Amino acid sequence: MRIPTLLTRGLFAALALSALGAWAQSWPTKPVRIVVPFTPGGTTDILARAIAPELSKAFGQSFIVDNKGGAGGNLGAEIVARSAADGYTLLMGTVGTHGINRALYDKLPYDPIKDFSPITLVAGVPNVMVVNTERAKERNINTVAEFIAYAKANPAKLNMASSGNGTSIHLSGELFKSMSGTFMVHFPYKGSGPALLDLVGGSTDVMFDNLPSSMALIKAGKLKALAVTSAQRSAALPDLPTMEQAGGPAMKGFDASSWFGLLAPAGTPAEVVLRIQQEVAKALGTPAIKEKLLAQGAIPGGNSSAEFAKFIDAEHKKWAQVVKASGAKVD
Repeated sequence: MRIPTLLTRGLFAALALSALGAWAQSWPTKPVRIVVPFTPGGTTDILARAIAPELSKAFGQSFIVDNKGGAGGNLGAEIVARSAADGYTLLMGTVGTHGINRALYDKLPYDPIKDFSPITLVAGVPNVMVVNTERAKERNINTVAEFIAYAKANPAKLNMASSGNGTSIHLSGELFKSMSGTFMVHFPYKGSGPALLDLVGGSTDVMFDNLPSSMALIKAGKLKALAVTSAQRSAALPDLPTMEQAGGPAMKGFDASSWFGLLAPAGTPAEVVLRIQQEVAKALGTPAIKEKLLAQGAIPGGNSSAEFAKFIDAEHKKWAQVVKASGAKVD
């Protein structure tokens, strides 16, 4: 006797779901790669290396950080977007790769929404306007207002470093230029690490870096911080003013913060996404990790994948307006 087609399909579907659930529970059976779309030394790299050991302990498999810098984070993001949706390749995405670049670039090699399964927000951080300490002394620059005055008196003579085209570091600088009426030559690097080396060395003049990657250099006196780019002051540097507070009326409403989060290729089993999210949230809630991130100026995340997806959608809309207002564009 022939079994009805609908019953057959339902049976196969149930078996498939059962097999998928069993596979998800046994995952991972080999090392997992976390692609960082920037060079070592920047905040994206710092955060990935903070959670990778925690995930390794939780799952009993190595979580390996793999730096693939280039094209404002687009190179690494594309690698993950084109990877198998099996939970073994993850991306430490950023406000650049998943909030800014869609509006900034005419063409992206990936779709930040359709090509990824959001896992969780790892941390949010303010950017910080930093200048070379010795150069600042020579030029008598101690505040944002003094920097603006110097830049206007010396048009096109200042160089602005960034971690790459399309990053929040780049766009924070473009927004600053637009609102302050200044002009600086933009020098994009493949990450904050090499950009900071040149800033400390005096090859460039200013950078709107993510606070965690500049913190040690600020505390060591090698860089002078002028302001944070967020709407509120940072608990890590409470005496440092916001851009609006330091820059006067021209900087009113200035807000260009950054964020970092884990994503997987679209189609990655929901059970795997959930397991990673739960372990990241658990790690971010431990006193050791939480205190470490807060001390560097980062605010720990850990939200659900659904909440992270809504957050990314809101960021697209926000940064599209910022890109339009700043006039920034990358071919």
